Formats: sequence, C-alpha cells, structure tokens
Amino acid sequence: MKTNCNSSQNGICYIVGAGDDHGLDFTPSPEDFVIAADAGILCLEKYGITADLAIGDFDSLGAPPIHPNIKRLNPFKDETDLYSAICEGINAGYSQYHIYGGTGGRTDHTIANLQLLAYLSQNKMRGYLFGKDSIITAITNDRIAFRPIRSGYVSVFSYTEKCEGVYLSGLKYELENAVMTNTFPLGVSNEFIGSESSISVADGTLLIVFPKSAMEWIAG
Repeated sequence: MKTNCNSSQNGICYIVGAGDDHGLDFTPSPEDFVIAADAGILCLEKYGITADLAIGDFDSLGAPPIHPNIKRLNPFKDETDLYSAICEGINAGYSQYHIYGGTGGRTDHTIANLQLLAYLSQNKMRGYLFGKDSIITAITNDRIAFRPIRSGYVSVFSYTEKCEGVYLSGLKYELENAVMTNTFPLGVSNEFIGSESSISVADGTLLIVFPKSAMEWIAG
C-alpha cells in the first residue's frame, strides 16, 4: 500500500474506471500507483492486479469494496470519480496517467474523460485514455513524436476553440504552421507511413487518437 508517493514522480498512475472492459495490458512496477475508481476495482481483480487505492461513491457497486485503502466520496458531488482519482495521483506527485475503463458505457462519462485529458495537458501533465482499439491523449502548447510506424490511422482534433501553429510531420498528410478549429475535423484519418512522425501545437489543446499498437513507439 502506498502512503507517500512523492518520490515516484517518474512512475505511472494507472486509473481503472467502471466503463467498458477492453482488458488491462499493464503490470505495475513498484514506483507506479494503481487507483480503482468505483467499480473499476472489479476489473482490476479480474486481471489479478492489486489496487493501491479504491476511490468513489461506489454507486456502481452498491457498497464499498473490501480493501485496506478506501476513500469514499459523497454521491452528491460536482466531480466524477475519475476526476477525484486523478487528484489523488496529482497529490502523490504523478504526471503521467494511463486511464482504463473510461470509454464506452455512458457517452457523457466518455466526454467527461476527454475533458480530463485536456485538464491534464493544460496543467503540464499527460493522460492516455485506453479504448478498445485506440488511445486518446491531449497536448497543450506541446509536441508528441513517434518512432517509425509502418501503418495505422492517427487523427488530430482541436479541443480548444482554436489551435494555432499546428505541425504534422512524417504523416501521410502534413501540415505546417496551420490553424485548426473545434468546428471542422481537418485532422481526421491521417496515417502513419513508416517514418518518424510528430504532432505539435504552439497555442492550444489538441486531442490525438492513435492505435494501441503505436503506444510503444512514442518517442521520449
């Protein structure tokens, strides 16, 4: 059980929610922090992964789970359970978040989790939302790069009203110092072509969707 994780800033905070179960493909290391958000505890138990913390109002479970480290939330609250889980990770000193069980199910919850990706990126952290076949992340005034990937779709969307200074390099369709808006899907269905590639934005927040298989090819 982790009680003080401030020394683990290089680790990953894994958060598992109560959304669709598309499998858990991680094995936490001692420096990582695993948080079950509400019924996400059932998914972790299914795959034999121990949660360091269980947090939520536990409305999806009907009652708090049996766990040595529980933080029970008031069901009448403004924050989602996943947001509260992220706050626990932030308080523990983590800056990278891998979120599972955060897509599918209720559409409004999925949208809320996209907002959490933007929240993390706008506060100089990085979140990855794992879906069935793809991963979604967000960057704000930042850059993400990939080592050569032979093929696969990658889509880029403006989350903020406007994104300026957008560069897409090493992809099938490139952009140079472009402006993207949140009302026109200019960046949908781009493709990896086997080259080193990068996506960057000078001013604004981009949402980026890429295949799960591309995760291991992120550079840096």
